Amino acid sequence: MIGTFWSLVPAIVAICLALLTKEVYSSLFAGILVGAIFYTIDKQSGFDGLVEHIFTNGLIEQLSSKWNLGILVFLVLLGTIVALMNRAGGSAAFARWAKTRIKSKMGAQLATAWLGLLIFIDDYFNCLTVGSVMRPVTDKYKVSRVKLAYIIDSMAAPVCIIAPISSWAAAVSSFVHEGENGITLFCKAIPFNFYAILTIFMVFAIILMRMEYGPMAKYEREHQAQAQEIANEDEISPNSNGRVAHLVFPIILLIIFCVIGMLYTGGFFSTFVEENGTQVANPTHLNFIEALANSDASVGLMLGSFAAFVLTVVYYLKTKILSFKSCMACLPEGFNMMVSTIIILVLAWTLKGMSDSLEVSKYVEGVVSGTASELWNFLPAIVFLIACLIAFATGTSWGTFGILIPICVSAFAGDESLRIISISACMAGAVCGDHISPISDTTIMSSAGAQCNHIDHVSTQMPYALSVAFVSFFTYIVAGFTQTLGIWLSALISWVFGASILMGFLIYMKKYANSRIDD
Repeated sequence: MIGTFWSLVPAIVAICLALLTKEVYSSLFAGILVGAIFYTIDKQSGFDGLVEHIFTNGLIEQLSSKWNLGILVFLVLLGTIVALMNRAGGSAAFARWAKTRIKSKMGAQLATAWLGLLIFIDDYFNCLTVGSVMRPVTDKYKVSRVKLAYIIDSMAAPVCIIAPISSWAAAVSSFVHEGENGITLFCKAIPFNFYAILTIFMVFAIILMRMEYGPMAKYEREHQAQAQEIANEDEISPNSNGRVAHLVFPIILLIIFCVIGMLYTGGFFSTFVEENGTQVANPTHLNFIEALANSDASVGLMLGSFAAFVLTVVYYLKTKILSFKSCMACLPEGFNMMVSTIIILVLAWTLKGMSDSLEVSKYVEGVVSGTASELWNFLPAIVFLIACLIAFATGTSWGTFGILIPICVSAFAGDESLRIISISACMAGAVCGDHISPISDTTIMSSAGAQCNHIDHVSTQMPYALSVAFVSFFTYIVAGFTQTLGIWLSALISWVFGASILMGFLIYMKKYANSRIDD
């Protein structure tokens, strides 16, 4: 079963069960159990081996991972900062301030989307920051939590994957070596990242056209009061003396110190390096982009959020808006706020560990290599589709990069245009699969940021994401056939085609929705 199609089955089982039962914890564990059973059968290790593979090699190994542990600490610290802002009255003050400037439901959604565009350093940071800042405003204007989660999710990974200065650019550059760190090739691929840019385009189009379709329309119609009711339940004894500064200042601290933390882990501030066990002067001081490419985003976000937490407490004590005891009471509040997200993340990571032990990457590499030379002009679309399926089944974009990007680099080494388009198709497909997967980190974080039911977010977002994916697939076919005309002309023709098809689809769906209302 190792290195065969069976290696994809555990993730497929978890995803199908989650969508059918609307219950994510048991569905993820079922996928973990199936993966462990397959591994045990292949290794013939018996019941003892099954238990050890689930808990020791699975759950415990994921919890002891430096990357995963950093993300969990970051989540708790971010939840604590949100609890501090709520208790200090900063969130309530921001909602009152925004009410005087944001006059409508459309304005609240547009403000959320623009804020998501501005926070392009990291998708985790984007999801949770945008959610905590804009949730009081969107609640005020009766934007459903699932609609908020869709906007957050669509402005997280899709924005980061087209931003040269982001943790995602760093991840891609670690799998591509052109020049020194692959950033050059990443930048060349940005114009062909059709899924990411069309997703951003679709968010603004849907907001400005005042339209929804699929399950999202149902939630928007039936749950207009949901956001405000939940907001009232979630409020943590707000201080009536709170000001907008009590929300803005912690957020600014968070942004500044998370960026500094990522640069620190990338060696930006290092004047010495270790060589043969001794500290010697660093001969090549890294610049901003190089440091970001070398950064450990998990540790950087953890260090940055801790610094922001400490300085926020100092600021609140100095302004006498909260006592020290009240500040410390926010620690368990922040943890409780993130418990559900932490459980889902740990189970999703463990499921990925099961897939890794079954060598899913080996199977996928064999499939891609076996079909790479058969349909040359269709290859960008094929790469996009395969990347979608891998990311959907495994719940990871970065893992998909690691599998497919090296294959694209070597397979298309003699054709520069097709190599750029195919690598972009890989990145776009990975983001697409990650966007619609119930076991994706970013999807889970978006649910946490919006404080909505995770499966509700997945089911309402999926029709929107699949619509863009469908258009993107055919746009990559156009790009594959026009790449011989030159890279920039191919991009222009492809964009005219893709944007026209998507806009035509949205106009049709709006007319269809209006006709249903009239009937």
